[in-house]
Amino acid sequence: MITRVDDYLHAAPLSGAIPEQVGPFTLFRSTTAWPYYARPVPGSSAVVEPADIDVLRARCAELEIPLSLEWVVETCPSLGPAADAAGLTVVEHPLLVLERDEFRPVSADARCEILSADDAVLRQASAVASLAFHDPGTAIGAGGPEERDAKAIDVQDERIKAVVARVAQGISVSAGAFTEVGMVASGQHQPVGTTTEIVGVGTLPSMRRRGLAAAVTSTLAEHAFAHGVDLILLSAADDAVAAVYERVGFHRIGRVGAAE
Repeated sequence: MITRVDDYLHAAPLSGAIPEQVGPFTLFRSTTAWPYYARPVPGSSAVVEPADIDVLRARCAELEIPLSLEWVVETCPSLGPAADAAGLTVVEHPLLVLERDEFRPVSADARCEILSADDAVLRQASAVASLAFHDPGTAIGAGGPEERDAKAIDVQDERIKAVVARVAQGISVSAGAFTEVGMVASGQHQPVGTTTEIVGVGTLPSMRRRGLAAAVTSTLAEHAFAHGVDLILLSAADDAVAAVYERVGFHRIGRVGAAE
């Protein structure tokens, strides 16, 4: 299971990046409106050393791109200590998966639906996510519909154009939750073959504690399973956020690491 997850995480960036081998890493050089990262090559038994990260740092400097790493801790346990020794900031997050027979649909007092490749709708979804991740966690905050609408105006046109194209091509599937004040939660899944990852699930801070993130996740999972996916994965910011996904049937299988 964890090997399949690692293989998916290595394949998913290829829809928006060019891979380049740098020592024990694949560096994904972005061809879209947002940066990617480097990952250890799946299946490699090599022990990562701080010197390997120094080589990667030098290549990123040549390309004028940020140095960023992501990995599955259980498949490359040496990377976290090496990244720390090389001066990077290292964090770990719960890694969860969901199979079809584990799925427990969840609803909320909102209309949840898959979003079309529409500029205005996806701009709203991006604004919701931006506010949610600017004020992370599950506590109720201040960002609401007015802040969402203001943020939507500021979302870069280049980014929205890229998002619209990915949704139109089926590379990314977006969902939103709507109440009388408009879109209040959003998220995406990104299928590659029969595996997908749910990413970017967020709720307007002022609308938290209403089950909206779980409902959006449930909508995305239902869509994925209806379109040939049999394994869904995601990483959660922390244990409290992981508990939201566990309501839908996800269970933990390991940890993902990130360093920059």
